[in-house]
Amino acid sequence: MYKLKAAEWRPQHFKWEVRDNVAIVTLNRPERKNPLTFESYAELRDTFHRLQFAEDVRAVVITGEGGNFCSGGDVHEIIGPLTKMDMNGLLTFTRMTGSLVKEMRTCPQPIIAAIDGVSAGAGAIISMASDMRYATPDTKTAFLFVRVGLAGCDMGACAILPRIIGHGRASELLYTGRAMSADEGKAWGFFNDVVPKDQVLQKAIDMASSLATGPAFAHFMTKKCLHQEWNQTIEQALETEAEAQAICMQTQDFTRAYNAFVAREKPKFEGN
Repeated sequence: MYKLKAAEWRPQHFKWEVRDNVAIVTLNRPERKNPLTFESYAELRDTFHRLQFAEDVRAVVITGEGGNFCSGGDVHEIIGPLTKMDMNGLLTFTRMTGSLVKEMRTCPQPIIAAIDGVSAGAGAIISMASDMRYATPDTKTAFLFVRVGLAGCDMGACAILPRIIGHGRASELLYTGRAMSADEGKAWGFFNDVVPKDQVLQKAIDMASSLATGPAFAHFMTKKCLHQEWNQTIEQALETEAEAQAICMQTQDFTRAYNAFVAREKPKFEGN
């Protein structure tokens, strides 16, 4: 089977670290509030795609440097050039950005976002596409596409955001482009928790580590079902989960858990 060692990867456009089966992605252009470029978009997309082959990563944390998460597409390096592109070039770009979300949702590892300060445009989308999100009191999340003359339907926002916070709340944010506060985000279910600035990254890492030491194959299956069952009937979902659970019952981790229970010990999962 084709496997990769993610700890050996050397991305060019963001920081990358793997420790104890947790990969940490850090957007690192703090002087501009960590905006994305054409190149960093593509490298993030390719990195999340490759994670399906990574044997040493069981969970992912994504964060930003310098007190901000991500300010979206770089005004000078993306927005300016987009105003001069033809339709073919624009579609190539918008399909590429959508592919980043697709790869985030279909990579097997749970993704936990640690979000501080500005999380706007594509930054808000990246946090939305993660599986769990932790914020600080200073976090401001803005799907601000309408403020630059674009529709709110960007990178899957009209499909994903209503499922997280509800249709009416998502509609308000996407129509107005206003920022959602950290308290609103927590009350609406967008954030799993709001913690002090100096604790948010460690909070995300602790959650990722707890998942990484759990039954990794089972977590991968849970993420797959959470994604696939959006468009299934209840009957289809029940069959999907019946098949998923039967597959998990064939893993060694299932047997390890049973043997540990019988021995009154804590199970030690190995991810297979």
